[in-house]
Order: sequence, then C-alpha cells, then structure tokens
Amino acid sequence: MESQIRVRIAPSPTGTVHLGLCRTSLFNWAFARRHGGKFILRIEDTDHGRNTEVSEKAILDGLEWLGLDWDEGPDKGGPFEPYHQSQRVKRHLEVADELLKSGHAYRDFSTPEELDAWRAAQEARKQREAYRGKDRDLDAADSQARADGGEAFAIRFRIPEGESSFKDLVRGDVTIPHFEIDDWVMVRRGGEAPTYNFVVVCDDFDMKISHVFRGEEHLVNTPKQLLIYSALGQTAPEFGHLPLMLGTDRKKLSKRTGDTALGDYQAKGYPKAAIVNFLALQGWALDGENDLFTRDQFVGAFDIGDVSKAGAVFDPKKFLWMAGEYLRQESPEELLDHCLPYVLEDGLMTADVASERRAWLLQVAASVQDRLQLYSEFPDWIAHFFAADDQVSYDPKAEKGARKRERGVELLGGFLDALDSGDLSGDPAALGSATKEWITAQDAKIPELFQPLRCALTGMPGGPDIFETMDLLGLDRAKARIRAAMDRLATPAS
Repeated sequence: MESQIRVRIAPSPTGTVHLGLCRTSLFNWAFARRHGGKFILRIEDTDHGRNTEVSEKAILDGLEWLGLDWDEGPDKGGPFEPYHQSQRVKRHLEVADELLKSGHAYRDFSTPEELDAWRAAQEARKQREAYRGKDRDLDAADSQARADGGEAFAIRFRIPEGESSFKDLVRGDVTIPHFEIDDWVMVRRGGEAPTYNFVVVCDDFDMKISHVFRGEEHLVNTPKQLLIYSALGQTAPEFGHLPLMLGTDRKKLSKRTGDTALGDYQAKGYPKAAIVNFLALQGWALDGENDLFTRDQFVGAFDIGDVSKAGAVFDPKKFLWMAGEYLRQESPEELLDHCLPYVLEDGLMTADVASERRAWLLQVAASVQDRLQLYSEFPDWIAHFFAADDQVSYDPKAEKGARKRERGVELLGGFLDALDSGDLSGDPAALGSATKEWITAQDAKIPELFQPLRCALTGMPGGPDIFETMDLLGLDRAKARIRAAMDRLATPAS
C-alpha cells in the first residue's frame, strides 16, 4: 500500500539559499524517504516585488546539489499542478469567497488611515489588543452592496472565541488563546493579493500535505491556519516546529556570527556530505555519541519526535572539523576532481595541462590529503610546485625556523653533495631512511637539516613528507631549490 505521507518545502525565491531552508528541507526529505512518502517542492512566489528567477534557480540547484530530490515540483510536475503559488491565485480567491459566504471571513472596509489611527491609539494606551474589524458584524447584504459599489476592502478571517490546541510533534502540547490573535487579513485591500497564512493552507490541503515541518518562527501562525482548516471542514496536517539555528552568540543565525548561505560553503569547498551531516545535527542527533554518519544512516534513524526543542547552536569550528573528516575519506581521484576547479581558478594551470599531468596531480593530492580541511585550501598547499625554483616564496615562520639552525646551510650543502654524488638516492622511503643515517653520521639532529630543507623545497613551515615532495618536484628542481636556499640563508635577514 502506498504511503499517504506527503511533506513539502515551500521557499520564497527572494534571496540566497539559507542554511535554515536547507536544514528544514533535509528533515522533511528524510521523513518522507524513511516512511516511503512524497517530498514536494512548491515555490511561494506571491511577493512579486522581491521574487527573482535567479533566486528560484539557486533554490532548485542548491537542493539538488545536496541530493534532496523531490517527487513533485515546478520542474517535475505532478498530480497537483501548478507548483508555483502565483499560478494558484484564482483558486485562492475561490476559497476566500467560500469563507465569506460561510461567515468565517468578512470584508473590512477600513481605510489605511483608520488602521493607522487604531494602532496609534493602542500604542498610546500601551496595551496590546487583538484587532477586531469594525465591519466584522456588518450585514452580509450591506457588505456585498458596498463591494459592488466599488468600495475598497480587505478580507479578514473572523477569529472565534476560545483557544486553539494542537499536538506539536517536536514541542508537545501547544495552546494559544484566540484573544491574542487578530482578525488577520486573508486577502489584501484591492482583492487580488492573498496573504501567506491563507494561501499556504489552500495549497497544503489541495496537495494533500500530511505533515508540516518548519521553523519555530512559524509557530504563531499555526492557530490561524488550523482555524482555516476547521472553517473549510478539512483535516489539518500534523505540525512539527523545528528549533531555531543559533549563532555562537545564541541568537538567531545571521551574518553577524558567520556565513548563512549554502553558496558560501559551496564556494569555500566544504564537502557535500559534510554539509548534509552537519545540518542533520542542527536539532537532531544519531545516538549522542557519533557525530559522523552517512546519509542512509540518517534516513534510517530519523524520527521527528527526536528533534530537540532547544535552539541548535551552529558551531563553525565543528563544521570545519567535519569537512576535513569527510575530505580525508575520499579517494585521490575524488579529491582531485573536487579540488581541481580551485586550481584552475587560481591560474596555477590550465585545464589542458591539468589533464596531461593528471597522474602527477593525483600523487600531489594524495600527499596533502591529510592536511586539507576544505577543497579550496588545495591551491595554497601546492602553489610552491609552480614557482620558479629560485623564486620560492618563504613563509616568515618557515624562514625564521630555518635560520635558527646554525648548521643549516652547512648541512644543506653536504646533503646536496651527497645527492650529486649518488651517495643518497632511491625512492622517497629509501632516500628518507638513508638521509637520517647520513644526518647521524654528521653528528647532527634531524631538525637541523629537515627544517631548512623543507623551507628550501616548499617555503612552508610544515607539510607532507619532505622526500615525497622531492620526488614530486623531481631531483633536478629539488637541487636547484636547495642551492637557492643556501644563497638566501647565508645572507643575513633583512
């Protein structure tokens, strides 16, 4: 029997793809996949002044890149088309008319000036009262006559006395008294602009949405929407309100405490799997012990009842650590494919050259893999390979460490002579072992050569195995760099 579970994500195409949207999408998607249900993408594009095609494309591209495939949507179609809210306005207005006729809604002919005066009076009294329109008890015939006469009006929902109670699948039992809720606007003055709280219900029951999982900032909207379902004689979906994603200052995640857009993390080179894994931890945990888990493990274990009520703190340091963990799980081929765009962007080589030297690049990628946290760091780790051998840029820390070794230049010279004579040779492992024996024979300690040698070869204070680096450079280039370093280190620092 096909599952009746249908969940949706309904973003507005008005900006970047926020991580909060990604987390909400991920939880909805996982719920649908675990229970064999449907995950629907609907575009809420009724804010004509702010909607952009660029933003909509970014949403579709971003969710697709994360692997959150949807079963129905604007690009795929489905049994409840259209999936753009702006194309459903005729249906929304039909439902509004139905609620007018049943008495659950009314026309409010108040002018903007009258509403401003009401708000000013509230502020002067320093008390909050729910708005009850002056026309809520207007006779239906009189209301219709004024509308037919061309008088402008908004359509408001008539809030009944009492309270709304519901079982939130994340937060538990929730009760909100109706006296706190305005007779809110369903259709704006002018008659052609339905509002979010109204149209989202129309679309959800038309599309047979069974569960609505969204951010807790929408909790205050739930009673309004439940009342619409009741007025229409429809069964409401089950609701679950996800905790806010918080910055390290424990305020709602914003640019103040870090990047908030998916595109920022894509551009920096965070592995996709790390992003999905980290977002899953924003309000949920696998078992309280293991932070790293696969997408399949997440889907198999995800239960909306296990989502925390408390705000989820977005920890950039943990995110970066997780990125490195996932990056190091990749094969050299996968790693190189993910890093190569950054190499090309930095201009270290062209695509044609990269293709010709792929075998060499794979060795380079494998050599630095344990030191990378992001794909975008790869060019910095390998840039020294592309420098002229007498123009290697020395990191100040590396040069200072090399100059501290009083015998550094002497040992570099002896090492160079041993390479020239063939006394030291072999593959990286053999050369490394022989060099350590040679250092001992010189009555020296390993750092006395290794620190100046690394500075000479790469200009960096740390990095992969020195002898692997020499092998990747090639012996002639390695010796040229050693000669250049001897000249430079023999000259007092400026």
